[in-house]
Amino acid sequence: MDGHTTESEVANHLSIPPESLGTGTPVIVTVVGDLQAAAQHFATALFDEIREKPDAVLILPVGPVDQFPILASMINDASLDCRSVVIINMDEYLTEKDTWIPIDHPLSFRGYMNRMFYDRIKPELAPLPANRIFPDPTDLGSIQGIIDSRRGVDTCYGGIGINGHIAFNEPPEPGEEVRTDLFATRPSRVLSITRETRTINANTVGGAISVIPQRAVTVGMKEILAARRLRFYCNRPWQSAVIREVLHGPISPQCPASFLRTHRHASISITSCVAKIPDIRLR
Repeated sequence: MDGHTTESEVANHLSIPPESLGTGTPVIVTVVGDLQAAAQHFATALFDEIREKPDAVLILPVGPVDQFPILASMINDASLDCRSVVIINMDEYLTEKDTWIPIDHPLSFRGYMNRMFYDRIKPELAPLPANRIFPDPTDLGSIQGIIDSRRGVDTCYGGIGINGHIAFNEPPEPGEEVRTDLFATRPSRVLSITRETRTINANTVGGAISVIPQRAVTVGMKEILAARRLRFYCNRPWQSAVIREVLHGPISPQCPASFLRTHRHASISITSCVAKIPDIRLR
């Protein structure tokens, strides 16, 4: 398998109906409704996991984002003790000098987690500060060290980018050759964000791609795929095409999320708009 998809194969992927998504793969696909329903589903999955295992080790994304305020309210309402939960966030934007962007930067994932999650939980219930972890560009091995000390990650939750990236594990650039087996073992690292990712992320800032940082630090494919469970969410209309490539295209570095199909316990929950066959007609 060379990892490249022909035009006819793409057409076949795009025509897969909602009820057939995931058929023939080990990935469990669930259609959960609209944006609000997806956020509630995500929050409930996290709540149930923490309730079942109060010292759970979780890898979490900032994107999707809507689940975090819901989860904070659920934790407060149930007085759920989360102090021992370890939350490893997937990634963070970097400055041109490869340092974290300031936490008060409007695009900081660290800042978002504080505003929309940690600061909304009653202090006596919230994860301890030492358990709120982001990959550090100055100590890239620290994530694996934390995971090893906690005997592994229970569940990695995540989203999927327009080019199939998970966390900021981007596909190779044109002309860059990467062996499939080696791509799956890439650890936490610093990298340049692709133009495709920066463009789609600019949708959140009115299309101002110039304000989207060009560098990031990310948890690697190695740490993600080693988690005991993978639970991913897709909730945007533009993901209807990429989800079909993820589930039914080649397992390849060209679509990093396709590696979910190599995992024994992987699921993807999608909104009804993602489940729809992409409409590629000119209007």
